[in-house]
Amino acid sequence: MRLNQIKPAAGSRSAKRRVGRGIGCGLGKTCGRGHNGQKSRSGGFHKVGFEGGQMPLQRRLPKRGFVSLTRNDSAQVRLSDLEKMPVDEIDLLALKQAGVVPATALTAKVMKAGEIKRAVRLRGLLLTKGARAAVEAAGGSVAE
Repeated sequence: MRLNQIKPAAGSRSAKRRVGRGIGCGLGKTCGRGHNGQKSRSGGFHKVGFEGGQMPLQRRLPKRGFVSLTRNDSAQVRLSDLEKMPVDEIDLLALKQAGVVPATALTAKVMKAGEIKRAVRLRGLLLTKGARAAVEAAGGSVAE
């Protein structure tokens, strides 16, 4: 196989549609645009969703739900993430420096996911009941 012999599969490419070349081609005169109307004109443009002046569908439907502006303020941390951290005193700043939570996080909550086998001191973090029990069972402590 040579680069100059590569061709697309038979039938996968069709020729460009050449309109306005007489009645023999089937696309003469109106060139496949029908007769009159906005879409038959050159530059006959209307924006997406425009329904000829009728109230568009996206405005007829009721608004529902919302997106909370504080959705990125709280981060979730696994027990296995705490196990990998090199320090024993863990707070929000330590989690941010280690890259476990995003820099924009205002709070962090420890979830019971994974295992923790070493004693760590948690300060200023929220914990689930299962995570608190797992940290204390490993010899760690939680300070509010």
